[in-house]
Amino acid sequence: MAPRRKNRGDPDERSRLLQSVPPIESSNSVQWWEDDKDTRRRWWSIRIMYLTMFLSSMGFSIVVSSVWPFLRKVDHSADESFLGWVVAAYSLGQLVASPVFGGWANLRDRTKEPLLVSIVINVAANTMYSYVHAFPQPRGVYMLVSRALVGFGAGNVAVVRSYASAATTLSERTSTMATMSAFQAIGFILGPVLQTAFVPLGENGIEWKAIQLSINMYTGPGFLSAILGIINILLLIFVFKECKVADTAGLVVNSQEIEKSEEEGTVDYFAVAATNILFFVILFSFAIFETITTPLTIVMYAWTQSQAVLYNGIILGCLAVQSVCVMIAIRILSKRFNEKRMMLVAFFIMLGSFIMLIPYGNEPIPHVAPGLHPAVNITTPSPHHQNITHSPNITVLTTPPAATTPPRGCPWEYKWCDNTPKLYLGQMFAGFFLLGLSYPTSNVLSYAMYSKILGPKPQGTWMGWLTASGSLARTLGPVFVSQIYTNYGPQIAFGAAGGIVLVAIFWLLAVYRRLVPFVERNKILST
Repeated sequence: MAPRRKNRGDPDERSRLLQSVPPIESSNSVQWWEDDKDTRRRWWSIRIMYLTMFLSSMGFSIVVSSVWPFLRKVDHSADESFLGWVVAAYSLGQLVASPVFGGWANLRDRTKEPLLVSIVINVAANTMYSYVHAFPQPRGVYMLVSRALVGFGAGNVAVVRSYASAATTLSERTSTMATMSAFQAIGFILGPVLQTAFVPLGENGIEWKAIQLSINMYTGPGFLSAILGIINILLLIFVFKECKVADTAGLVVNSQEIEKSEEEGTVDYFAVAATNILFFVILFSFAIFETITTPLTIVMYAWTQSQAVLYNGIILGCLAVQSVCVMIAIRILSKRFNEKRMMLVAFFIMLGSFIMLIPYGNEPIPHVAPGLHPAVNITTPSPHHQNITHSPNITVLTTPPAATTPPRGCPWEYKWCDNTPKLYLGQMFAGFFLLGLSYPTSNVLSYAMYSKILGPKPQGTWMGWLTASGSLARTLGPVFVSQIYTNYGPQIAFGAAGGIVLVAIFWLLAVYRRLVPFVERNKILST
């Protein structure tokens, strides 16, 4: 639509729809007006994007604490290495789908179409995950496929961010993107909390054999995700309205700044790439944490599967509350402190969290007896148990071969069992606390810095690249840590993760001067 020039004093100016309101030009500004109804409609649509982002990230994390025991229940041949691929399948699917849905949205100039299709895929994939017990063996493969499809449906993240960029003014965009990243981060952390609500159902739960329906602590999260996806679809159909601001990307934009931006040329591609690398490390580190937590606690503390799901869900729930508090604090602290310095501090805290999670001391970890049947458990002594002494300091308890509970403790086929001490519970809590400080801080700040580096330009494509970077991190992180953990143990796994964070710190220091807002870039680099 070609805008018509209008006198600023026209009383009807504020009552028209955004699409039909002409810009008002002065000597140094261009203004666009929208009435209260249009503003409410635009922000309701943005809030639906917040919900879509939250559900997308929650779809990744809601099964993280239970996927390992569920995988062992439906497929006894699966090990920790295969677990890494199951966890990574989500992000691999998202990595493939992000450019597909992003290209669709750009080609059709429509946001609703790719969002609806992606969420329908997500609903179907979550239902498949909850019905994986009905498939023939190897069921682990079907679980992997279902998680990949869930991730494919979550490829709409780039579309969501692109719409949020197009539907906000320049002055609104940074806070909107920060809020979007906050919903994404909370979704990642809050997912396991919702998982704990299904723990009382146990491993058997409610069954309806006529349709092979089983709602238990493993399948419940998948069904919940499907139901929430259906609600999201209804909101998109009946509430969501595409509202985009003018091509100037703002309701009030200083024309002198626009001309100055055009004279300065394109964005700093090096700074964009540098931020993508930092974001990769942030998501890579948290993916390591989410993947290894459940098998680690089963090994270290001989927790049952129900205990592992419940306790880890509670721990992550506390981290979710902590993250909300951290994000509120960031909005306050960012007004007083430089964002880059806060990011640097967050990376040092993240490094400290992985150092804290490295086991040390002399207390041995529980062991699974050599040659024990895959479905045999280690329990407390009783008249029905046998004591098998492996070394002067380690006593292993076994149950009869007819037991059906998967093993707890460290399997003897892992060579690192003999020389790896137990991770003290307080030490683990301290490491989790530090990670709960560093992850939300670095996540939110990376989005805010990225948006400012891009400047007053359409950010949809660039946000797609940032999404792809995060998806790649969440693909490689679980595979990396599962292989290292299986072969070398938690000491090497967390040590390697800390080494990667340390490299990221040096990288941040090296590119520190380049990470500046778009409008300040030339001035800073010329000094």
